[in-house]
Amino acid sequence: MKQLKKIPKFKTKEDEIKFWDTHDSTDYLDWSKATRVAFPNLKPTSRSIPVKLPNWLIERLKFLAHKKDLSYQALLRLFVMKEVEKEMKSMEVGS
Repeated sequence: MKQLKKIPKFKTKEDEIKFWDTHDSTDYLDWSKATRVAFPNLKPTSRSIPVKLPNWLIERLKFLAHKKDLSYQALLRLFVMKEVEKEMKSMEVGS
């Protein structure tokens, strides 16, 4: 088993950030003993943005959302996320 180095004491948060940006944590921590932790009440950060959509599109979103028992905003987020992921994957293949 490899001898782990001692984690230094940091004067500031910035010092700690710089340290971990330039050092490998496996020299200081035994990740094989790590356990997964869940944070069920942690909400992802989000922000509102103004988006203008035609009325007919909003009505169609509401109709589809009702069929799926979702809000139309939640359905719109799902559609956008799926399309963004699809575009990102197509960029990876093409690069």
